[in-house]
Amino acid sequence: MDYNTASLLCAGLMLFLLLIGVPIAYALGFSSIVVGYFAFGSFALQKAGWTTFQLLYNLTWTPLPLFTLMSFLIAETRMGEHLFRAARNWMSRLPGGLFVAAIMGEAGMAAALGASGPTIIAVGNVAVPEFKRYSYSKAIGLGALTSGGVLGPLIPPSATMIIYAILANVPLGHLFIAGVMPGLLLAAMLSIVPVIMCARNPLLGRAAGRVSWEERFSSLRLIWPVVLVMFGILGSIYFGIATPTEAGGVGCFIVLVVAILFFDLRLKGLYRAIVQTAVLNSTIMIILVGSSFFTYVFGSSSVAQNLSLVIASLNMPPMAVIVAIMFLLLVLGCFIDGITIMMLTIPIFVPIITELGFDPVWFGILFVINMEIALITPPMGINFFLVRNNFDISSMELLKGVFPFLIMLVIFLAITVIFPQISLWLPGLMRGN
Repeated sequence: MDYNTASLLCAGLMLFLLLIGVPIAYALGFSSIVVGYFAFGSFALQKAGWTTFQLLYNLTWTPLPLFTLMSFLIAETRMGEHLFRAARNWMSRLPGGLFVAAIMGEAGMAAALGASGPTIIAVGNVAVPEFKRYSYSKAIGLGALTSGGVLGPLIPPSATMIIYAILANVPLGHLFIAGVMPGLLLAAMLSIVPVIMCARNPLLGRAAGRVSWEERFSSLRLIWPVVLVMFGILGSIYFGIATPTEAGGVGCFIVLVVAILFFDLRLKGLYRAIVQTAVLNSTIMIILVGSSFFTYVFGSSSVAQNLSLVIASLNMPPMAVIVAIMFLLLVLGCFIDGITIMMLTIPIFVPIITELGFDPVWFGILFVINMEIALITPPMGINFFLVRNNFDISSMELLKGVFPFLIMLVIFLAITVIFPQISLWLPGLMRGN
């Protein structure tokens, strides 16, 4: 079988299996092995075994379980509650101040958790009762929470960044630090949305009232664990003290000690966090095994090279290529989950943007933003349905609440495209750069 034909047949079979409801890991693995066998013979079966062994015993994946364990340990504490309370005290006099507090609370949790789903749940469980107490718009409040979840993988540490760094062969430490400034900027931009909306229509969310300066500063004393974890991880990476893997170990140790001494973490909670970590990492690794073999079969053809030649022959301005890729990723995100998109597109897009002279670290930040927007855009939006199911709201009502924030996310993506230094300034200052 011709290699180009095999790659197209492999992609077609994989998409067919996805459409009939086969889980992504099995769709990728089955289509790759079957088509690979007919294209390469029995060697394909040997390659499947080698690929699995090399992937699972690759030490570059070590940061993933460490940061995942850290996030589940934090989820067993009340750090999210303390962050929201502190943010609420400081934002209480703003129109829609509780909405802003929820977004800022998610930004703080993002620096510790590094995942959108746990970030939303950790802050939402505290924020949603407060929205109801002060008669805030439920749709806007949950829209803010859903959109603020994007900060989880953008502000490091981030499992999404770990996967991108390995697939694109870029320094994970640089990618982590590159997400800090965009994350802070996005938190500020998302906070502007409810302030403007509630200033124009106070019925959506009035100012929560005066809070004394003593109470404000007192609430800050409760958020020190998150600050400690954040500086323990990012500080050690930024100043060249630790690698990302070592920083993950440091973060886990700090969180475990703090959780035991100050949040009464016991064996039951520790066991629950370990089990959740094992399940999530096993799921990710099974998907990665299938996708890596799929990438091998698909990459054996000249499809990717031909695509690069077609783009080059169009004589498009380099920035127009980036815009086209961003648009394609936004569309794909509506129908395919983020990990699948990363597996299928990073091996194709990264060589193209590198050839055009763009920094793959900057492109990685753009990619992460796109993947997180995908989490809130139906019909595939995982975070969209997470919020809908956990906080009892209809899809249409939640969609109305998310829409203004979605517009701001697209604007933010455009700003990050136009001004690469927002992402690249801090990595350029790193010691050992």
